[in-house]
Amino acid sequence: MATIKDVAKRAGVALSTASYALNGSSKVSGATIEKVMRAARELNYQKNGFASDLKRTKTNTIALILSDMSGPYFSELIKGVQEVTASNQYDLIACSSVGGSRSTATKFLREKRVDGAIILANNIQTQLIEESAREDFPIVVLDREVQNPYAIHVEVNNRQGAFEATEHLIEKGHRSLGYVSGPMDSHDNEERFTGFSDALEHYDIPFQSRLKISGDFTREGGYRATKMLIAQQNLPDAIFYANDEMAVGGLQAFKEKGIRVPADISIVGFDDIQLAEYVNPPLTTVRQPKYEAGALAVHMIFQMLAGEKVEKSFNLSTELVERSSVKMK
Repeated sequence: MATIKDVAKRAGVALSTASYALNGSSKVSGATIEKVMRAARELNYQKNGFASDLKRTKTNTIALILSDMSGPYFSELIKGVQEVTASNQYDLIACSSVGGSRSTATKFLREKRVDGAIILANNIQTQLIEESAREDFPIVVLDREVQNPYAIHVEVNNRQGAFEATEHLIEKGHRSLGYVSGPMDSHDNEERFTGFSDALEHYDIPFQSRLKISGDFTREGGYRATKMLIAQQNLPDAIFYANDEMAVGGLQAFKEKGIRVPADISIVGFDDIQLAEYVNPPLTTVRQPKYEAGALAVHMIFQMLAGEKVEKSFNLSTELVERSSVKMK
């Protein structure tokens, strides 16, 4: 069995440096951490001592790893996870993936400090998830597919939801359609843009690249992206925002410029966060089952811990919610 000395030798670093890197310490660079982790993978090195003791000891705790703890989207998801963990006499630890390889979330995965994990954080590397998931440490991912028999994929049907939202705009007579996107490395955003594009192609409507602006899934990002579209002085008939937070930011930008929604431009969002029905005008959006996704994810964790056979992939349906932010052209 490989030792930490073997890892240090393979990576060409000092023993202390290898130890720091394996623990995600800020005392070494990201490049060094990656070099040491690559050497550890090549040697099939497994940490011993305290981390191994933790792995063997049941903690009755599930980790929920999120990219952001503050967004309104996450509250319903957390509620679904929390209620199921509590009903099974388990504790829940929710943590942010901010910090990447040096984050507490990464340490949970590397050192198995909990009994299982649910991950919605695109900055947690897929390779780390694939290496971490085991029979006694199942993982559910909510934003990607992972090739590991002990990792389950739970996702809402982003593509179909986006298709139906775009189709709704087209059926209302809109032919010039903008898209305000989330981060380019987001699986959810990629699927929603594919659904948007599929609807345009289905109805033989050309895509205009100038009308695709990045808004990074935040209210501030949606506000900035909308101001950029306004500055072009050639607004589309309608805009599909890849999430509701960006749509709320867009409403503010339109209001400041005296552009009326939906009289001058129609908009739709995605998620159906609680705020969506209370903004002015109430937002037409795609409702996704946030609570159900969280509850299903933790149910799958418990079934795997019990040694039961489970499905490896789930795709949950969405629902178009019509409110007042879209009108017939």
